[in-house]
Amino acid sequence: MKLIDSAAELGRTTLQGMTRLGEASILLARAIGGPVSVRLLFAELYMVGVLSLVITIISGLFIGLVLGLQGFYTLSQFGADGSLGQLLALSITRELGPVVTALLFAGRAGSALTSEIGLMKATEQLSSMQMMGVDPIRRVIAPRFWAGQISMPLLTLVFSAVAIYGGYAVGVKWLGVSAGAFWNNMHASVSFTQDILNGVIKSIVFGTVITWIAVYQGYACVPTSEGIAKATTKTVVYGSLAVLGLDFLLTAVMFHN
Repeated sequence: MKLIDSAAELGRTTLQGMTRLGEASILLARAIGGPVSVRLLFAELYMVGVLSLVITIISGLFIGLVLGLQGFYTLSQFGADGSLGQLLALSITRELGPVVTALLFAGRAGSALTSEIGLMKATEQLSSMQMMGVDPIRRVIAPRFWAGQISMPLLTLVFSAVAIYGGYAVGVKWLGVSAGAFWNNMHASVSFTQDILNGVIKSIVFGTVITWIAVYQGYACVPTSEGIAKATTKTVVYGSLAVLGLDFLLTAVMFHN
């Protein structure tokens, strides 16, 4: 009997998961399948992107400082401290830039999107739009989705630039690494298509998945304070796990050679 109950529970959970995935896919298709108001898009770009700049810049600076310090002490043991620029550029553009920015984006912008849409649902603003003949997907979901899609690659580039500068400040200005060796090794080892472009592609994929999760969780949440809180938590957890899992898959595809 316990085995039958466990199988039935597994079946129910699987069906519920497939149902939610189908609903989320329909929501995504409707969000990207039509025109978006430019005015609403720019307003959401400010809310999602500009307001995430501070935490992105500060986090990028400190990660660059720490990576520069740790990298210098490790490389100096082998007399290779001149390769600090190469280490910083490759690790940041390929991995740390897209991944850390995506995790910050999920925690700051993703949670904000879910809670905002969930609050609109709880206060029946979405229902009121439908009664007035306004599609809430076009009015609410689509601008937020595209704002996240556009903001994520730009935030990643800002994070990477600030992190490299932080490593430069520690390695060259503080610890005395040759500035010429720092920049020359970085320039010689970093490829635009293999490193920078692949990092941008990762950030686009991460931005799509995080924003998709955020808007769906807000749109499908239970319209209560507890439901909104649970949906916001799910956005951060699911978004972070999706980023880490997709990072492995994308890295395996991009750098399989």
